[in-house]
Amino acid sequence: MSIEQKLESLGLALPTLPPSKGIYKKCVTDGHLVSVSGHVSVRTDGSFITGKLGQDLDEEQGQTAARQCGLGILASLQEHLGDLGRIKRVIKLLGMVNATANYEKHPIVINGCSALFAELWGEAGIGVRSAVGMGSLPGNVAVEIEGIFEIQ
Repeated sequence: MSIEQKLESLGLALPTLPPSKGIYKKCVTDGHLVSVSGHVSVRTDGSFITGKLGQDLDEEQGQTAARQCGLGILASLQEHLGDLGRIKRVIKLLGMVNATANYEKHPIVINGCSALFAELWGEAGIGVRSAVGMGSLPGNVAVEIEGIFEIQ
């Protein structure tokens, strides 16, 4: 089953990504690796999921925001590669959580993205990862995630 078919069977759709306001590329390929810029939490319609964990959002809402970051990453990879079937495995994710100073569950929030990738690629969807808290993120988004993927 293709990644697109797996997403459909899960009832998930790739979001419409808002235009960038920065000077950068969404994806850069170097040999068999694709580095993906940070993708913020957006709904399928492209609107932002905002708020601070530990104040405005709970862990479940944070996990949903992280999953949406993962779907945004997939949308950019599909645009860049032309086919999500070219992705061999997840190498590394860096998850950043907009959180209060005393918030401690950053890894639980970023599991929203990691669980999605594990469901899509199995063991190959689980790479190394960091999950950190930030005092703020652009536009007050809840989560931002960047990644590195191995391609075929």
